[in-house]
Amino acid sequence: ASCNSDKNINKNESNSFPVTTVISVDTSIHTEYVTEIQAEQNVEIRARVTGYLEKIYVDEGAHVKENQLLFAINNREYSEEVSKAKAQYKSAAAEVEVAEIELSNTKKLAEKNIVSDTEVLLAKNKLESLKAKKEEAFAHQSYVQIKLSNTEVRAPFSGIINRVPHKIGSLIEEGTLLTTISENDEVFAYFDVSEKEYLSYAKNKDSADVSIVTLILADGSEHSQKGKIETIDGVIDHNTGNIAFRARFKNHNKIIKHGASGKIQLKKKIKNAVLIPQKATFEIQDKLYVYVVNENNIVETRNIKILYRLPHLFIVESGIKPGEKIIYEGIQLVKEGMKIVPEQIEMKKITKKLAAK
Repeated sequence: ASCNSDKNINKNESNSFPVTTVISVDTSIHTEYVTEIQAEQNVEIRARVTGYLEKIYVDEGAHVKENQLLFAINNREYSEEVSKAKAQYKSAAAEVEVAEIELSNTKKLAEKNIVSDTEVLLAKNKLESLKAKKEEAFAHQSYVQIKLSNTEVRAPFSGIINRVPHKIGSLIEEGTLLTTISENDEVFAYFDVSEKEYLSYAKNKDSADVSIVTLILADGSEHSQKGKIETIDGVIDHNTGNIAFRARFKNHNKIIKHGASGKIQLKKKIKNAVLIPQKATFEIQDKLYVYVVNENNIVETRNIKILYRLPHLFIVESGIKPGEKIIYEGIQLVKEGMKIVPEQIEMKKITKKLAAK
């Protein structure tokens, strides 16, 4: 009898397993998306005239102010063109003055019937023709003055100068890239989300913090400033099924550069999320299972579907309900139909323990 009693005690101890009750809580998750970062303003600075690069006033990586002089292209040829255009305009203006005098005299003679009205008409037409030539000369003068001014290349806005590919003495053609300039006080982060995630966002976009996003930099660190989703593309890409979002981030320390890479963390709230520990699950042929303990303490195998994966936890989409009990530890020793002795552990204690890892 004594031996039988010991065997029963050992049998009960071997069938004792930690068990927890599935709960549902309101929680939030962070989903990550690869992002492409662009400066708020990033433009190419190109030559608008042809000539030799005479001076470079800035260095690569320098911060410049709006309208600051960056480059100078040899302007001697354009200066001569301006002088010539001014002379042509003066000549045209003088011809107009002579034609005006001639018209006035012809009118006086016509009044005395010395010349015919045809002479007056011819004088008028001559004056109009010379006025047109004067306007043409003025337009040409303005044009060559603009070309002369384009030999000085200035910053269109305040920003950072990027690489300068050409050196002093290089022959510059019209349209040649001289450098690019970026204004990085604020940056745009572009990222693509699925249609399903877009619909979830659109339904909750009026919530206070649903549009607030976090930028994870290439080194894994978090950008000091939170961003905000500003715009969404109007079309879903039929090839990928995704739609593009754009978030804006402040960049006061200028640490983020145009063309940088990173990840966007988008916060999503989930109401009544069904939570279970990851260690309570096991996999068979690409399907995930848990051991459910019924009211008679008999073990049942249950297939579950996962909605989201959290650190050490799963949010379950289907297969199990709040209030049901599952085996938390020792699942490798359990079999379908086994009767166990449950050791109840509160899910709150488990989640608290897992969060500390």
